[in-house]
Amino acid sequence: MLVSGLTAMFVCTGAAMAADGAGKEDAIAMVKKAVGFIKAQGAEKAYPEFTGKAAGFVDRDLYVVVYQLDGKVLAHGSNPKFVGKDLIDAQDVDGKLYVKERVEMAAKQPSFWQDYKFVNPVSKKVEPKQMYCEKVDNTAVCAGIYKL
Repeated sequence: MLVSGLTAMFVCTGAAMAADGAGKEDAIAMVKKAVGFIKAQGAEKAYPEFTGKAAGFVDRDLYVVVYQLDGKVLAHGSNPKFVGKDLIDAQDVDGKLYVKERVEMAAKQPSFWQDYKFVNPVSKKVEPKQMYCEKVDNTAVCAGIYKL
């Protein structure tokens, strides 16, 4: 009975994971991996890796973004056109200044979660999103999950 219960749980979990996007644990792990990569390899090597959609830094709908605390995008795993742009005044569909809020949060705490809405790169729809960020020097290193 225990074996069949475990098998059923494994099959159901595997199917759910294949159909769903990344979860909170995935986002935390991705950010920690990115922070470790920055510390080991330096920002000059890390940021192009994150933006270039390196296999290790993109997972389903999960990707890494890095912001200077003034709102300038240093790396973006979903849209390389954002790199180098000052997005401090960027608003989500509800008018929330999500980048401004994010960098303000990063200035005050070493890690945090933030809620806003953004285009899911997989579904191409605006969806509720939670972004996990860690402050590294004068930057916020982030990865987010989409909540359906």
